Amino acid sequence: MGTLLVAPDQGTIASPGLWAITVAGLVLLLGIDVVLTRRPHDVHMREAVAWSAFYLVLPVGFCAYLWGAFGTGTAVDFFTGYVVEKSLSVDNLFVFMLLLTAFAVPRELTQRVLLYGIIGALVLRAVFIALGAAALQSGTWAFLLFGAVLIATAVKVVKGDDQEVDVSSMRSVRLLRRFVPVTGDYRGFRLVVREQGRLAITPLALATVAVFATDIVFAVDSVPAVYGVTEDPFLVFATNAFALLGLRALYFVLRGALTKLRHLNYGLAAILALIGVKLVLHWAHGLWAWVPEIPTLASLGVIVAVLLTVTLTSLYADRHAAPAPEGGDDAGSPEPEPADTRRDT
Repeated sequence: MGTLLVAPDQGTIASPGLWAITVAGLVLLLGIDVVLTRRPHDVHMREAVAWSAFYLVLPVGFCAYLWGAFGTGTAVDFFTGYVVEKSLSVDNLFVFMLLLTAFAVPRELTQRVLLYGIIGALVLRAVFIALGAAALQSGTWAFLLFGAVLIATAVKVVKGDDQEVDVSSMRSVRLLRRFVPVTGDYRGFRLVVREQGRLAITPLALATVAVFATDIVFAVDSVPAVYGVTEDPFLVFATNAFALLGLRALYFVLRGALTKLRHLNYGLAAILALIGVKLVLHWAHGLWAWVPEIPTLASLGVIVAVLLTVTLTSLYADRHAAPAPEGGDDAGSPEPEPADTRRDT
């Protein structure tokens, strides 16, 4: 498997046995998640924190294994890629939150929709990683292409274009509604039901399709970002897998805090731009040896500093934000909840 996903000149740390063990472990963890979400329930903070801690310990342990087995460079590459993916996944969670609100998904069904989204994201990432490796194998132009994609994405993130979620305009959702009837309410975990002698899909199926569609956009951004850190397809896959595994639990931990990270977009844009420039410089260095490259360890330091900075500035801005007026005609009429205004989705 590894020989199909890597260019001959770049090498890979992964043997077929390591690939098999990693994939088997991933399937096992996803199976545990399926069992845990089998009974619909709202996830409390204590449960979410415990599982988030577990999914943070896993990549740290894997990084320690890489350090002992393959050396410091490989461990630093993995950890840097993991930090990049984890930071991007927080932005993904914000979009998921908007989608779940738009579809008025009941709180007890949220984790199953997230699980479907994670499984879909893993499949898409595997496909994009293979395509990325094939592109790198065909020539160094792929580094320039990946860098341009990331820099363009950084500009888009700053503008805030990726935070607008219009469910009715999503082609996948429109296509489903055109050919398949949709029930007016949720039916537990069921995606397809039979009503009046014909099959119909539930709003849960629509929400799942919408999440899966956004996964495609996320894969276009995240896979080139990790290829900017390491060219090893196994490490790219591992960083994506570890970042996505803890996404479901992390959502419930950050559910209340996501809206308060008002400067997160600027931080993610800076990270994407940094990795984009790193890829362009790497491409240029292959043509002109005098062009400098950005070391991975330096990238890690900048990424961590950016994330800490935007978190602190967001907390500071929230603390000093002007309080909402308590009196007046406008203050007395609360704004309608998003779930009520979009329940027909």
